[in-house]
Amino acid sequence: MFEVYDIAVVPLITGLVQLFKLAGFKAKYAPFIALLLGILFGLFYFGSSIKEGILIGLVLGLSASGLYSGSKNMLEKNKEE
Repeated sequence: MFEVYDIAVVPLITGLVQLFKLAGFKAKYAPFIALLLGILFGLFYFGSSIKEGILIGLVLGLSASGLYSGSKNMLEKNKEE
């Protein structure tokens, strides 16, 4: 089952997405990669049923994607000021 301390997977997914981008993947694919990694973590790390793993993975991937885009937007706004 998903515990509160398992939320640390979200920054890990964000970091892995950054590694994919450094490896040459285009930034427009970052949300898709985050979702894919989230689903993989949901299925294999949490070891729950397939439906539950996919649902947890979607939450993790979408959270990681939002964390990245939110921090990116905040940094861009600070540069303009």
